[in-house]
Amino acid sequence: MQGWKEFIPTSKKIEYLNALLEVGFDTLDFGSFVSPKAIPQLADTKEVLSGLIPSKKTKLLAIVANLRGAEEACAFEQITSVGFPFSVSETFQKRNTNATIQTALQTVEQIHNICLIEGKQFVVYLSMAFGNPYGDPYSKDIVFQWAETMSAMAIPVISLADTVGLATAEQVSTITEYLVKQLPTTEIGVHLHSTIYNWQEKIEAAYQSGCRRFDGSLKGIGGCPMAEDALVGNINTEWMIEWFNDQGVLKPLNVEALLKSGSLAAEIFLN
Repeated sequence: MQGWKEFIPTSKKIEYLNALLEVGFDTLDFGSFVSPKAIPQLADTKEVLSGLIPSKKTKLLAIVANLRGAEEACAFEQITSVGFPFSVSETFQKRNTNATIQTALQTVEQIHNICLIEGKQFVVYLSMAFGNPYGDPYSKDIVFQWAETMSAMAIPVISLADTVGLATAEQVSTITEYLVKQLPTTEIGVHLHSTIYNWQEKIEAAYQSGCRRFDGSLKGIGGCPMAEDALVGNINTEWMIEWFNDQGVLKPLNVEALLKSGSLAAEIFLN
């Protein structure tokens, strides 16, 4: 929702998210505690949260961009996970959180400490993990270095984010497999963006590399408005569900709730 220009009514967000909470996903990224000036679409996150029906199966994850946002998110019992975007690109870190990489690293440490105190799961998204369109230094070794730094800090979850859809299946395989093997105490996930033409090979590459945490978005809607680039949407959740079902590895989901969620997504984003 974050990049959607037309404001989605709070009641409609609540209806949509409550439908998603019934599907049976592991985690739902439901909102963000960020500046309403930066992302007006998510200015009603607190109001949305108050209207959500708790799920025994699905964790609620909130994205934050600074320490203040983390403090706000951790104050809510319903929120079980907090996510922070840490970029291997200096340019994108400044665009996304108005901070340098070194300042963002300090923020990661501060948020991690709050999450430990409040009993929240902390997820660090490594933005631009598969390439950098801004001309900053990039290599897989830089990604490895930052992932290892996060793991040394005991960050429990690292999600490799293909922020603008640059990843190839070969990159996904190489980077994911290395980190899964090298960081056995850290959960390694992927947050991939892709077109209809190459999503499956990326998902297959990550799965065969040992990844078991996958982010998606119904109808493939998504993208970071701070990227200021031609965005490639998040991988379509329905496609991933079908693929994982074909592999026989997906836990049963509430099909009726999934169909309702898909219908609401089409009503909100495609009409």
